[in-house]
Amino acid sequence: MVAFFGTGTIVVIIIALMILWSAVKILPEYERGVVFFLGRYQAVKGPGLVLILPAVQRMVRVSLRTVTMDVPPQDVITRDNVSVKVNAVVYFRVMAAERAIISVENYLYATSQLAQTTLRSVCGQGDLDELLTERDKINKVIQTILDKQTDPWGIKVSLVEVKGIDLPDEMKRAMAKQAEAEREKRAKIIHAEGEMQASQKILEASDILSKNPLSLQLRYLQTLTEISAEKNSTIIFPIPIELIKPFLKAFERP
Repeated sequence: MVAFFGTGTIVVIIIALMILWSAVKILPEYERGVVFFLGRYQAVKGPGLVLILPAVQRMVRVSLRTVTMDVPPQDVITRDNVSVKVNAVVYFRVMAAERAIISVENYLYATSQLAQTTLRSVCGQGDLDELLTERDKINKVIQTILDKQTDPWGIKVSLVEVKGIDLPDEMKRAMAKQAEAEREKRAKIIHAEGEMQASQKILEASDILSKNPLSLQLRYLQTLTEISAEKNSTIIFPIPIELIKPFLKAFERP
């Protein structure tokens, strides 16, 4: 009897320890426990030590840390009928643990599906140029829509970033040609502006030289010096301008 009683006591102690072990829960600072009593929502507990009555209470752990979720590439047809693939990343966190468990079956899966559909919808409403140049605006629109839709689930969407836009090969070649044509256009405009400025400076210089005959003579001698400095076989006979002036005046007479 003594042996039997001793064995029974040990069994009871082991069972009690097992119940105590299953009743004691320790939650870290970034987690909360949603407690249900006989299937009904009771309270949100944690962090720290939490006691749960086995068989009558159940606790679901919920992380309050920011979740970084990748949105897989989505096939999008833009408003100007260009087919592209767009992917993004969504940053969100649970603000109300009880709503994240009670209001939706799986808040992570639900948020992922909502992000995919919203990304396709928003990107499909704009042109290709808007997708490439106005990403900040698109990010803000998607973030606002997601935040509004996930608010009943107790989730706060803090940031959405469009990571990449994959274009078809023919569209890449067309954009490369367009960029090359634009560069050639700018080069021609710059060249034309340079020619216009040079012609204006030449005109101003000619006006100054015409008003001062001595300056014209000095420029004439400078030109002869520059020509003679080159290694060539050209022979130049400088003629004073005074000898040419009578002929120039004769041509100027009506």
